[in-house]
Amino acid sequence: MRLHRNLVFAVIDTLHLVFNEEKYADKEISKTLKRDKRWGSRDRAFIAETTYDIVRWKRLYSEIADVKAPYTRANLFRLFTVWATLKSIQIPDWPQFEDTPTRRIKGRFDELSQIRKYKESIPDWLDELGEKQLGKLWDKEINALNQQASVVLRTNRLKTNPKELQKRLDEEQIAVKLLSEYPDALELYERQDVFKTQAFKKGLFEVQDASSQKIAHALDVEEGMRVIDTCAGAGGKALHLAAIMKNKGQVIALDIYANKLKELKRRAKRAGAHNIETRHIDTTKVIKKLYDSADRVLIDAPCTGLGVLRRNPDAKWKLSLEFLKEITEKQSQILHQYSRMVKSGGKLVYATCSILPSENEKQIEKFLSTEEGNKFNLVKEQKILAHKSGYDGFYYAILSKK
Repeated sequence: MRLHRNLVFAVIDTLHLVFNEEKYADKEISKTLKRDKRWGSRDRAFIAETTYDIVRWKRLYSEIADVKAPYTRANLFRLFTVWATLKSIQIPDWPQFEDTPTRRIKGRFDELSQIRKYKESIPDWLDELGEKQLGKLWDKEINALNQQASVVLRTNRLKTNPKELQKRLDEEQIAVKLLSEYPDALELYERQDVFKTQAFKKGLFEVQDASSQKIAHALDVEEGMRVIDTCAGAGGKALHLAAIMKNKGQVIALDIYANKLKELKRRAKRAGAHNIETRHIDTTKVIKKLYDSADRVLIDAPCTGLGVLRRNPDAKWKLSLEFLKEITEKQSQILHQYSRMVKSGGKLVYATCSILPSENEKQIEKFLSTEEGNKFNLVKEQKILAHKSGYDGFYYAILSKK
């Protein structure tokens, strides 16, 4: 592979924003890719994948390069040098790459690969927490969460079916395979920009990880029901629920962020999902009005997002133990308050994209021991680990109201 100056500089500029200005990697990469219209798909893939790679392995590469935050431009080039050397890419004869110690880089890599916190490139606190909460599974799980995520699509059954969608995408030179254990899912053989396809523009699919697709099915919804998605965000799961319900009944999508609900409305229009009603939680009255009214309630709770590190590797550097403490308290409050929307005989599904028992089974255990939780029975819980499923780490619990 020959390195091109403008592409390498684009990576360095993006890394500066992510590492030094605490920006989100996905948003900054997206902005960078719009910078030069002459870049082809290979150029854009190089920028995105290289940036994500260096973000993912920041601690390991920093240790090898012997650099620390805040990163100067020279430091960022040193990180890039480590990346290129370990990928066996020839370093060009540019001033930024003078005196590259290739042998020392490889030797240091071999040495640090014996220590998990460097090998898996994670902060000390996270390594200790993972081992404490997951025990022997932590080794395999953090390794799986450091792999690049595959692209999975969810068929919009309001407009098509998986086999028909596969055929349509094939016509647009997008090769996908059906996933037998996931009724609506298709996986891309190789990464491509699916958002430019006619199939996407016509609302035939959404991009949604296979593990995430399990959540809507766990609600066991039927046509004509009233279903509430309490932390709907931009609505991936609300759209899935609307499709399973064949647009019959009502899906009420709630969120504290009005801009996310605006995005959901746009997506619902494209998907042809007519039974979704958005409500902005600007006061507690919005919640109280819905007490004892829903056949099904989904609490897709805010969480650390440790199960989705493969697609958000910069989260490793933004999370902290303080945040974990705050978020578990928030989850507890949400469970207590939002569970009241379930009517007698109805079902509640609590879900997170985390792998930590403190956010998952321990949270449910604690809830069931409260006065409000006493009104529910635990029907089923499932922990989805990335190293076993091959997809994102997730958890869900199905509770029925007595």
